Amino acid sequence: MKPILIVPSYEKGRGGGHLSRCTALAEELRSLGRDARIYTPADALPDECAFIVLDRFRTSQDEFLIWRRRGPVIGIDEGGSCRNECDFLIDILPNLEKRHPNRYIPALLRFSGARRPAWDIPRTYAPKDGVPDSFTRTTCEKQRRVLITFGAEDAAGLTAPAALALAAQGGLEVTAVFGALNRIADTRKAALMDKHITVADHIPNLSGRLAEYDLVVTHFGLTAFESLYARVPVLLVSPTAYHEKLARNAGFRTAGCGKKGIRYLKTLQLTADTLASIQAQCRIVSAVYGIERDDIETAGNQNGDGTKELAQLLNAVSIHAADCPVCGARDGVRAGSAALARFHDRTYRICPVCGITYMSRVSPPPVEYAKDYFFDFYKKQYGKTYIEDFPNLVQAGKRRLSHIVSIIRTHGRLAKSADKGKLHLLDIGCAYGPFLAAAKSEGFAPVGLEAAEDAVSYVNHELGIPCFHGYFPLSCDTAPFSDGQFDVISLWYVIEHFEHTGAVLSAINRLLKKGGVLAFSTPSFEGVSARGTVRAQRIFLEKSPQDHYTLWSPSKVRAILKPFGFALKKIVITGHHPERFPVVGKLVMGGKGVRRGVVYRFLLAISRLFGLGDTFEVYAVKIRPSH
Repeated sequence: MKPILIVPSYEKGRGGGHLSRCTALAEELRSLGRDARIYTPADALPDECAFIVLDRFRTSQDEFLIWRRRGPVIGIDEGGSCRNECDFLIDILPNLEKRHPNRYIPALLRFSGARRPAWDIPRTYAPKDGVPDSFTRTTCEKQRRVLITFGAEDAAGLTAPAALALAAQGGLEVTAVFGALNRIADTRKAALMDKHITVADHIPNLSGRLAEYDLVVTHFGLTAFESLYARVPVLLVSPTAYHEKLARNAGFRTAGCGKKGIRYLKTLQLTADTLASIQAQCRIVSAVYGIERDDIETAGNQNGDGTKELAQLLNAVSIHAADCPVCGARDGVRAGSAALARFHDRTYRICPVCGITYMSRVSPPPVEYAKDYFFDFYKKQYGKTYIEDFPNLVQAGKRRLSHIVSIIRTHGRLAKSADKGKLHLLDIGCAYGPFLAAAKSEGFAPVGLEAAEDAVSYVNHELGIPCFHGYFPLSCDTAPFSDGQFDVISLWYVIEHFEHTGAVLSAINRLLKKGGVLAFSTPSFEGVSARGTVRAQRIFLEKSPQDHYTLWSPSKVRAILKPFGFALKKIVITGHHPERFPVVGKLVMGGKGVRRGVVYRFLLAISRLFGLGDTFEVYAVKIRPSH
């Protein structure tokens, strides 16, 4: 099995949080039996990886291309210009990005350790069950305990000034943690201790001991959220303007950025009212991000899959690089193939080379092409089972055959041979065979190929038409199909189901005679349901079946088919739904469904005039072998 490569942010000034998180992630993945490796600049670049996990804060374009060439890229809290080019995107911390990740899971912050029983703890209380003795306060104890920590590095040098600013107030027990990467001089530490400030380079299990303090002063990052979990007020001082924006966006109380923040601390009177004000704001932030729950450490995440650890989530990922399934365009970041929309387990992109809209997944689609697919699933969508709808489907097949015959006579090179015998037709994904039945009645010699065994049996025994079981094009190795065998190959609402569409089109080209007709139907990404606002488009993609790997647009078909040796001859726009027009579509809706009238007929005419139907049919002719 290929290794998982984890790339942390290791540069000076980035702190130690990213490296710590990546180290823990690698150890957990190894415990699950995966080959997980941490990358550092001293390491040689691997040739190929199962996938690369980037915890880089902000990844540059040049660096992203290096990793993208070696495998699929999963971004963790990515805030760089390549955020939207990641094959899969996970946000654990809130950020400033308006572009949605695939998953936003604050629960993966891995909260643990002690937490106060409630936010509004009085100054005097006795220990309760599950509350460490260190929480105990007495009526004589007046000093409030303040913890100051700015991570392992504190590149902005805020720890010492913040400690001095608060210690100057008096009446506070101030602890300053400098971290393993903080190179402050021993003389400076000694000066702090002279001011009765407790100095530490490291506090074991710091996240589990935050509840011992009355206030935590830190910057935007893991410690701030861990303080919320412990139900301890937290005040942020930002090392950079970016951190300040993150803090304010998340809703934290902030003292300001750099020296401004230190000046604020010098004037801050840490009275009970001040603490209560900070605490009230922290409580709101805690509730917003779901941290206030008592079962947060076992609650899973907002996606409802029960994932409690980042390692568990990544171990379940089966991901391929988001190359275009039609033309195979690679290195999407260079070509500008940014994500169009992201959802729980899939991402949509528009290929900048061929123009197809396509989906990439991190797990197989939850769809099986068995009997239930044509009965329960079909009935939910159309109000009747496939067999109940069979006569209507046969009539639709005859209409489609009229287009095919017309093209063969007018455009195809089979016109002279059409009268010498029956035309051989292959229907891929034929289901229970309504199009095969129509083709047989019109004098064709039809053959079917279907993945559902029950449907194959029905076509063979009930319709008396040859039908083979299997998936195209892999089944061509066993089915008695030969190159140039067919005059017509059709796929009715099937082509969008293929994960590798380019291979399918090449295989169809081989099986067709020169001048043979390729005919297929598919949902339209230029229909009325997919047009309008960005929100409307996102809703359309979210509702798109999870086994539809490609979304076709009528205006892009000619360019997509040309490299595969096909010349587009005709497009028929279907699936017109006036009631789906934004705003005005409501005017044709009645209490029991669509109310047909003047407005309905007007919108229907508009839909037909501008090709706004939600489905369409394509008819093309093979003019040469595929590239």
